[in-house]
Amino acid sequence: MTRRKANGEGSIYQRKDGRWEGQLYVMTTAGYRKRKSVFGKSFAEAHEKLTKLKTQDFRGIPLPDKDWRIDEYLDYWLENAVEIFNRPLTARRHRSVVRLYLKPGLGNHRLSQLSVRTVQDYFTGLHRAGKPAASLHQIRKVLSAALTYAVRQELVFRNVARLVLLPSYAAAEAEHWTADDARRFLDVARTDPLYPMFVLLLLYGLRSGEVRGLRWCDVDTEADVLRIRQQVQRIDGQMRSVELKTRTSRRDEPLLPAAKVALDQQLEKQTRDRQAAGEAWCGTGTSADLVFTTRSGRPVEARNLFRSFRRICLDDDLRPIKLHGLRHTNATTQKSLNVHDRDIQAILGHGDVKTTGIYEHVDMASKRNALEKVEQRIFWRTLDGNRCRQNADILPSNQKTPARGWSFLADFIRGHNLGGSSQTRTGDTRLFSSPFGNNVNRFTAVTALARVRSYTWLIGCVAVDAAVNSP
Repeated sequence: MTRRKANGEGSIYQRKDGRWEGQLYVMTTAGYRKRKSVFGKSFAEAHEKLTKLKTQDFRGIPLPDKDWRIDEYLDYWLENAVEIFNRPLTARRHRSVVRLYLKPGLGNHRLSQLSVRTVQDYFTGLHRAGKPAASLHQIRKVLSAALTYAVRQELVFRNVARLVLLPSYAAAEAEHWTADDARRFLDVARTDPLYPMFVLLLLYGLRSGEVRGLRWCDVDTEADVLRIRQQVQRIDGQMRSVELKTRTSRRDEPLLPAAKVALDQQLEKQTRDRQAAGEAWCGTGTSADLVFTTRSGRPVEARNLFRSFRRICLDDDLRPIKLHGLRHTNATTQKSLNVHDRDIQAILGHGDVKTTGIYEHVDMASKRNALEKVEQRIFWRTLDGNRCRQNADILPSNQKTPARGWSFLADFIRGHNLGGSSQTRTGDTRLFSSPFGNNVNRFTAVTALARVRSYTWLIGCVAVDAAVNSP
């Protein structure tokens, strides 16, 4: 007598076409149970697939309620994730990548059957077709974001896009100006209507959307604070005030005198424009109005700001850079003034200090200053206020100044009678380690003074002994 199968155990039978089919009710990602079929050329093959399906269901891993095609799933991802959780410009870039690359190349594949090899072959084909490495990384970034959402929805169990190999590339270093270049630009741009915007861009390192999104209510003259709260962007053909790029972009900056002067000039200009426009003025006349507007009170277009910037550079023979390069110029200028990286990060509104490092560029003057400090530390030393050679043989002969007098005698006594860094008197390394840990720099001056006093006392002892024992 055959055993009666328990509920949920599943069944396997042979079809009319000769194949074996196994069926089992499993839980789906939609939250209900659904009958799932597996097929095999033999009973053993069907039984193996059915066993894997039962094991997955027993572990609480739901089965996708739909066998998605890649193009269908990408539309679902754009509508239910990207449009809701991303900023408008980010969503527009994702839609563009999906439409131009992902749907034509991978749209016909099944999401559940997407493999590393399939995705790797697709990107290899793009690379052989001449697609730049930076574009390949951007396409993979979008695909990886879509598959990550699929993992969270339990539609797939790994993100194959992260396992794809792509050609490496190094982003080109952004062009920036020196402080002298920035000063020259402000001198020649003083008569331009957008001059106050250029002042704030260089002084605070603001983004283009941030300076164009400033409101008069964000300018607190009593507390001397400039508040960055929103930005202006063109989205779907309209100028809109939107949220800032990151959470840390919301920041308060000190209202410096140069900024006050520029904002006063802008207020006078805007007042004249409002009077000239009359009823055609688009502003509300309240503190919620934008600081920088056109002659009719509308927000300033990003491309118009860049056109004025580029025109000034070309007319006055300045090295042309991107408008965003002014932000790099601000960060590099702060670095040259030895401003701490954490302060630069807060001023620029970066979420990570590593991002700030991208904006801080190194020039020949910075390298020279650093290497001169290394040269002084290695090849020179200071003793009792007098500079003497650490290794005169390395320097040119016309610069060789041998140590003489008391400094030379002190070096002799320290190196041969008292033991020194050469460890000629002792090999116990504990005698050369500082008991103060990281606070050793605080005792540098005291230690140097004590050493000089010790040398003076020893020299005095030698002199007295020589005088007493002399015939």
